Amino acid sequence: MGRRKESGFDLLASMSWPVCLVLGMMGFIGIQYGIEWLWWSSSNPFLSGFAKAASIGVYTPIAWLALCACCLAAFASFLGRRKRRQLLESQTGMASLGSMDWRSFERLVGEAFRRQRYVVKETGQGGADGGIDLELSKGGQITLVQCKQWRSQRVGVQTVREMYGILMDRSAAAVKIVALGRFTPDAAAFAHGKRIELVDGHALLATVKSIQARKEPEGPLDHALFFIGGVLICLLIAAALPKQRPARPTNVPSASLRPSPAPLQSATATQGAPLVRAASAPVQAATPPSQKAYKAEQTMSSEELRDWEKRNREAMKILEKTTPELESAPAH
Repeated sequence: MGRRKESGFDLLASMSWPVCLVLGMMGFIGIQYGIEWLWWSSSNPFLSGFAKAASIGVYTPIAWLALCACCLAAFASFLGRRKRRQLLESQTGMASLGSMDWRSFERLVGEAFRRQRYVVKETGQGGADGGIDLELSKGGQITLVQCKQWRSQRVGVQTVREMYGILMDRSAAAVKIVALGRFTPDAAAFAHGKRIELVDGHALLATVKSIQARKEPEGPLDHALFFIGGVLICLLIAAALPKQRPARPTNVPSASLRPSPAPLQSATATQGAPLVRAASAPVQAATPPSQKAYKAEQTMSSEELRDWEKRNREAMKILEKTTPELESAPAH
């Protein structure tokens, strides 16, 4: 079973176009701001360099490129959705089914299951020679689908056995084998009583006809105006975001503008240690406390003045008796 190689763009285009736009916005914001947010505080200089470059908008063109790529994938998804719908609506009979190539046949089968409220995933594991082409999800159960666009050859029991082995290995709910032609009696007998459904070309055509008869209207995701509006909204939001964020300051403590106070010296020096005085603030020699002179107010009368002088003389005598003489410091 060959596996088709799919690029990242093909994987995005296989999703619904609103999902592509959401992923584009997430990628834009992640590249524009997420790199700085994740790695700014990193101790790795290489990662912190990425963060600094992101803070000044170096990766903005890459963010826009990712958003535009997702918008293109959304456009491819929108066109693919419309083509699958038109492919189903254009089928008229077995001749139109037989005129398709295997890839278009696979898309037709997938669209038929989508109209039956299945969530269809194109796995890319199939191809022209078979394999698991589709995964159907409904009610929490997974159903595997293989498409056989064989015009002249009937599907034999070997193919059914292989799909039964995949069913047991994947623990899926069921397996459906959809073929343009018919199945051999041995294949039908092997599938009987097992979780294997064989759908031939006539059964597929009947399903397509029943879907066409319902004439389901197009949903919002099928309208071009909704798609264009969604793309414009994403582009406007991205353009409205700031192109760059201001660079964060480095964690360097700023020096204080206020001068630091001069260190205070001890009042008494250690015995034997020289006394160091700051040049900018010389220390004056200690002087005995001067006697305070009390100045009499001019409004005092002569009698009050004599009384005041008498009290002042008495106070000075008491002060001289109680104050010891200051001994001069010994010379070194």
